[in-house]
Amino acid sequence: MRAFLHNVLRVALLGWLLSSTVAMAQSAICYNCPPEWADWGTQLKAIKAKTGITVPSDNKNSGQSLAQLVAEKNSPVADVTYLGVTFGIQASADGVVTPFKPAAWNEIPDDLKDPAGNWFTIHSGTLGFMVNVDALKGKLIPKSWADLLKPEYKGLIGYLDPASAFVGYVGAVAINQARGGSLDNFGPAIEYFTALKKNEPIVPKQTSYARVLSGEIAILLDYDFNAYRAKYKDKANVAFVIPTEGTLVVPYVMSLVNKGPNAENGKKVLDFVLSDEGQAIWANAYLRPVRASAVSAEVQARFLPTADYARAKTVNYAQMAKVQKAFSDRYLKDVQ
Repeated sequence: MRAFLHNVLRVALLGWLLSSTVAMAQSAICYNCPPEWADWGTQLKAIKAKTGITVPSDNKNSGQSLAQLVAEKNSPVADVTYLGVTFGIQASADGVVTPFKPAAWNEIPDDLKDPAGNWFTIHSGTLGFMVNVDALKGKLIPKSWADLLKPEYKGLIGYLDPASAFVGYVGAVAINQARGGSLDNFGPAIEYFTALKKNEPIVPKQTSYARVLSGEIAILLDYDFNAYRAKYKDKANVAFVIPTEGTLVVPYVMSLVNKGPNAENGKKVLDFVLSDEGQAIWANAYLRPVRASAVSAEVQARFLPTADYARAKTVNYAQMAKVQKAFSDRYLKDVQ
């Protein structure tokens, strides 16, 4: 009887080990793939359906992801990561990602990828105001950075922590550039955030899409793709505003993690997000896919006019990455 039970337990254990090995073989860990951001939810489902690879959702932001990648450098957990471009550049410098050139490599413009393949753009977004019109309760939709300083918007404004979240840092750079600063002089941004404190802004560290839809945050500094998603997919009374003084357009990138445990699955994930199907998902979520051919005329018609987008500028992203820590330190010291 004892031998019989031993054999039963042995078979059960072997079965569990086999199923666990198979599950691991069909998975890939992505840092910073939140389902409520940039419609990663749809993308992750498509990856599973097309490749059989399960990629669990992950709600870190870019800063948190990079910090964890660095902490786990000697024993990586993640296989791929999705980051704002400055964090992607820093991840390469920190040695936590490794070169990989996906199938659509040649279709990515040279200025939107690391020559060695340490990071490459998958899509981009334009920063502006995501406005829940109903939550304004009759107040005018703000049109400029200067408008947000007006007392009538007290308690209505939110922006992600620029010392942690990439979109928060993008907002800081956009404000700084629009108000006469440069990547060598963040004085205007610090002055602006200090003045904005009088309006008691909400400053979360994580994506706050749902908080805008609920009306908790009426005006969020966020990307066009989230505002268009709210308007056209979730049917919310949301407007997107590109500030009259100007703003920033920025790439989001992906990388293969250095010595990730499921590297081959990670490569398949990276191939998929740049495939025709993967890029179309980004376009249908109102992002600008790096492969421009993925944007249909129907989707393009839902964006603000080209004249508005002319106010969205690029910057030297390598320099933007270089000065990020100095800005973050100054923000934490002088504003927060």
